[in-house]
Amino acid sequence: MQKLTMAQKDAGAAASGGRTGKPHAVVVVYPMQGHIVPETHLALRLAARGFAVTVVTTEAVHDQTARALGVDPAGHDAFAGARAAGMDVRCELVSDGLPLGFDRSLHHDEFHGSLLHALPGHVEELLGRVVVDPAATCLVADTFFSWPATLARKLGVPYVSFWTEPALIFNLYYHVHLLTEHGHFGCNEPRKDTITYIPGVPAIEPHELTSYLQETNATSVVHRIIFKAFEQARGADYVLCNTVEELEPSTIAALRAEKPFYAVGPILPAGFARSAVATSMWAESDCSRWLDAQPAGSVLYISFGSYAHVTRQELREIAGGVLASGARFLWVMRPGIVSSDDPDPLPEGFAAASAGRGLVVPWCCQVEVLSHAAVGGFLTHCGWNSVLESVWAGVPMLCFPLLTDQITNRRLVVREWRVGVTIGDRGAVFADEVKARIERVMSGKEGEELREAVKNVRTTLEAAAAHGGSSQRSFDEFVDELTRRCGGC
Repeated sequence: MQKLTMAQKDAGAAASGGRTGKPHAVVVVYPMQGHIVPETHLALRLAARGFAVTVVTTEAVHDQTARALGVDPAGHDAFAGARAAGMDVRCELVSDGLPLGFDRSLHHDEFHGSLLHALPGHVEELLGRVVVDPAATCLVADTFFSWPATLARKLGVPYVSFWTEPALIFNLYYHVHLLTEHGHFGCNEPRKDTITYIPGVPAIEPHELTSYLQETNATSVVHRIIFKAFEQARGADYVLCNTVEELEPSTIAALRAEKPFYAVGPILPAGFARSAVATSMWAESDCSRWLDAQPAGSVLYISFGSYAHVTRQELREIAGGVLASGARFLWVMRPGIVSSDDPDPLPEGFAAASAGRGLVVPWCCQVEVLSHAAVGGFLTHCGWNSVLESVWAGVPMLCFPLLTDQITNRRLVVREWRVGVTIGDRGAVFADEVKARIERVMSGKEGEELREAVKNVRTTLEAAAAHGGSSQRSFDEFVDELTRRCGGC
């Protein structure tokens, strides 16, 4: 255990506001939009259960979220409202090792390389100041970090690994050694036969694996992060997962045989509304007036998430299909979705051709849009937050995954839950198929069947999150165990 000097303890007490007499959770947020949302709301859940919570995020994320609100980052306190509501939660900032103005989305490898090599030292230095009493502290960190178990052991605190994706994907990464041994990963020519040897997964096709597990080159910076992260995950004291036990029962049972694994999802903003704590890295357009003017269930919502890029050709085909379908649409065209150097990637003439039935915005509050009565379908990249939010809102999905977990998430949406349809593949999406799929989902019999199916899955999510439900019980068990371990406070 790291020995803290009196000066460090005094500095830590100041940094944590002098909080004593309660367990202290340090929540380290992975600096990407899809991770920021659930990890912020997990921190709020812990604070609501009596934990003192220190949220650690990067200076770059803080700067971007403040600017999205139109406020000065120097004076921005994201958790001021939560403290006013009685929660003991505050934020500490660290550098990710890159300048604030660096384009992290466009320079993917440099960004992740810095997360791998520079960020850990900055977090360790901070925790030396804010971990006042190791006996009453736990470290809650995103599973994708490559250092938490090592740092937790050094500080003498429990490590809680928080997985923001489905349990299925955690399970695949956790057993990557089996994929390697059987020749489905890490080979020049991986096998194409069905995978049947992963505990808790009866069968999965190689093309349903995450994009990183389909690549033959396993030496990239992201692969190095994944391998290190899951070495660390094996050393976690507890794993929290943003999923629901009833949706992934065999996978979760297999993981529970390995270590304490808690399904605590869906982790969504309170009331499924705009969050009380700002988490968006882009300014959100207010789409409510436009949506209010549209007939119920008539609008196709289109968004490809916060990080992945698409090509101009893919956008051209999708835009052509959207136009040809005649559907009303609300399309989120995130800045830099093709490239930071291409601010207007939609085909020439698209705006004029869709005038009167479509709205294109740079960003929006997705939970507000999905829960609006006018929205009848979601053309999505299948990010896990988007999947959970779409199900919670009762909106069927048209799935166009781009990378990483999104491919495997599509399997859950289309094959297992039957609440969505496939709409092409990366590099192979065509306007005529897009048109046909939109028509079938928005106004055909298939759409009616999907809406009925998504209602059933939504009922499962609601029951799990309700008092006495599986996710609520799981979170209660986790909090009780962690509280006992953190000095019995």
